[in-house]
Amino acid sequence: QVQLQESGPGLVKPSQTLSLTCTVSGGSNSTGFYYWSWVRQPPGKGLEWMGAIAYGGTSYYSPSLKSRTSFSRDTSKNQFTLRLSSVTPEDTAVYYCAVTQSRVVVINACPGSDHYDYWGQGTQVTVSS
Repeated sequence: QVQLQESGPGLVKPSQTLSLTCTVSGGSNSTGFYYWSWVRQPPGKGLEWMGAIAYGGTSYYSPSLKSRTSFSRDTSKNQFTLRLSSVTPEDTAVYYCAVTQSRVVVINACPGSDHYDYWGQGTQVTVSS
């Protein structure tokens, strides 16, 4: 069974850069998922697709977050990383990582867990001074 685990700080100060890592483990084809994605859910709001990085390294961005977002991956460790710069309290959310083999899901910026092959448990990030 493939598992995804997000890791990173639970509290970030405004203007700092948030860095989260997702580790993919288990299963016989942990590296077979081509698009490694990030989705977040602010308190009281719906899911927001943030972007994705393909196994080959191509990144896809939400237009609203593109200027502040970067993605990277370490295929040898089955890890991918999100960096969100200049955070504000509005970036407070539960952050999820997810993997899919579907380019359509990424191109259409689908936020829902039912679109993904596997979905992490989520990690709470609070932006506060």
